[in-house]
Amino acid sequence: MFDASTAPNESKVEPQKLFSEPVRIVEKYPAGDGGDLKKKHMVCLNWLLSDKPLDLQTELTLGFLDHLLLGTPASPLRKVLLESGLGDAIIGGGVEDELLQPQFSIGLKGVSDDDIPKVEELIMSSLRKLAEEGFDTEAVEASMNTIEFSLRENNTGSFPRGLSLMLRSMGKWIYDMDPFEPLKYEQPLLDLKARIAEEGSKAVFSPLIEKFILNNPHCVTIEMQPDPEKASRDEAAEKENLEKVKASMTEEDLAELARATEELKLKQETPDPPEALKCVPSLSLHDIPKEPIRIPTELIGRKTGGISVYPFTSSIRGKEDPCSHIIVRGKSMAGRADDLFNLINCVLQEVQFTDQQRFKQFVSQSKARMENRLRGGGHGIAAARMDAKLNVAGWISEQMGGVSYLEFLQALEEKVDNDWAGISSSLEEIRKSLLSKEGCLVNMTADGKTLSNTGKVVGKFLDLLPSKSLVERASWNVRLPSNNEAIVIPTQVNYVGKAANLYNRGYQLSGSAYVISKHISNTWLWDRVRVSGGAYGGFCNFDTHSGVFTFLSYRDPNLLKTLDIYDGTGDFLRELKMDDDTLTKAIIGTIGDVDAYQLPDAKGYSSLVRYLLGITEEERQRRREEILSTSLKDFKEFADAIDAVKDNGVAVAVASPDDVETANKERLNFFQVKKAL
Repeated sequence: MFDASTAPNESKVEPQKLFSEPVRIVEKYPAGDGGDLKKKHMVCLNWLLSDKPLDLQTELTLGFLDHLLLGTPASPLRKVLLESGLGDAIIGGGVEDELLQPQFSIGLKGVSDDDIPKVEELIMSSLRKLAEEGFDTEAVEASMNTIEFSLRENNTGSFPRGLSLMLRSMGKWIYDMDPFEPLKYEQPLLDLKARIAEEGSKAVFSPLIEKFILNNPHCVTIEMQPDPEKASRDEAAEKENLEKVKASMTEEDLAELARATEELKLKQETPDPPEALKCVPSLSLHDIPKEPIRIPTELIGRKTGGISVYPFTSSIRGKEDPCSHIIVRGKSMAGRADDLFNLINCVLQEVQFTDQQRFKQFVSQSKARMENRLRGGGHGIAAARMDAKLNVAGWISEQMGGVSYLEFLQALEEKVDNDWAGISSSLEEIRKSLLSKEGCLVNMTADGKTLSNTGKVVGKFLDLLPSKSLVERASWNVRLPSNNEAIVIPTQVNYVGKAANLYNRGYQLSGSAYVISKHISNTWLWDRVRVSGGAYGGFCNFDTHSGVFTFLSYRDPNLLKTLDIYDGTGDFLRELKMDDDTLTKAIIGTIGDVDAYQLPDAKGYSSLVRYLLGITEEERQRRREEILSTSLKDFKEFADAIDAVKDNGVAVAVASPDDVETANKERLNFFQVKKAL
């Protein structure tokens, strides 16, 4: 007899006991056969920090220590590893405390096999030095300000804040701890600041380095060796195992498996019944404001920090030439606006392009990031590649963030050693061509009093800019060839995309398109690409500025099958049956995206982008009304527009060599093959 009262809690995660001595693991990973494999090793040192839950004070202090060690380019452990020249980029996430037991990981990728011991020794000697000497006082102060600002601002970007808080709570709750504890930072923060003020930062942080890292025997060193044959060996072994399983099955077993598979497929593709859906609480259209959220010209005080510089490129609906700008964003407390603008001016105008090794580090890090994007975020690479084939703005963006950019970085890395004088001169020329008072637009988000008080600061900043750019503006009309393309990388999953310009087919934009594209992602693509197809994700996006409608899949075991699903979208819309409740939920979901919560800095940036792209408040109101009045008829009519992807679309896949080869045999030379890694 089964007694539930005495049964063990099967879901409970038991803590792992700390090792009594370090462990070393050497494994191989799938790598492309191009380049010097000798320099493609990875090494990472990993410590399990405790076999018991840590108190909130210790967790918070470890978070500060992590930021001090690795949080900025100037952080000592990050700096010494990158400046060592022993590897291309840092791996390991530092402190990770979302699991039952916290851990600390640090290492390098792009390491020569001869340099593996040097990396390990450099990590350990750097940590020993920091434990003995402590951290720079200004670095501790800067780290304290950065983390305190982050905690108080709670800026989750486009990620829902409520979901962020829930996930933070769940990190403790699932291990039978207090779900509210992770949200209570105020008192531990005050206690930590008081300890540092009273005892000094060395007395606070050095014991943590010694206890949790230097004197901790639970260290697992993992070395990864590149192997261009591993992917094909793994796939062959998997096929062999499957054949063995199949050979062991009787005809009755196989028939039952086929029947169960068909039953599962039917369940996956059958929509939930209306009575089940009605159990889910939902808003009604009467709950939705009829007008969009307007951003006034006098806004809201901030007290945060940080400066970022990046390119912004977008098509403008109805215009040939794209919108293309260098964006510089920064935040500060109201009384530090002068400091903020002085720092921005310093970053833009006073940085000298003379440090060859530092620049080479930036290039190597950027190349490593792009390689990681190809492996882990190939859908973004595929989307950029298709956009580059369909419009000028997409071509510009792909040159600065796609496969073309990776190829540029690979060439630039070689060029740094051979022609540093030429590169340094080019960087200076680029700066002079970009910066000018004539082309500068300042967008400020603050309360009215702060805006008035900072007028002189902005004027001073503008006066320091060159009056005119050294180069004339030019119109570009360039795209990548519009052929289907497979970007081949060593992987066992694919990222599959297909896209076309709907405006070229004569489609006139309506707000209903936002509702329809969201519904396609949440139903048709979810059911067919993810649930039935086995991909980790399937979704679509409509760029209403360029007119490009894009289908994408994420970590997809299929290739041509997924493209066939995309091509069936028009017929899905034509045959669609939708009751009023389902339509209302689709509309409300879309409005939820349009009215997503924004902190003041995001509101100011959204206002700036709308200004740059010529989007008026009148147009926003019109689109909102079109969203709210979307009907089933709009879905049916959109089918003809979306057929442009089936009839004239371009396909790009970031995919495995075997899957691409199979696809090109099934559909003769369907993909032009481009090897990326």
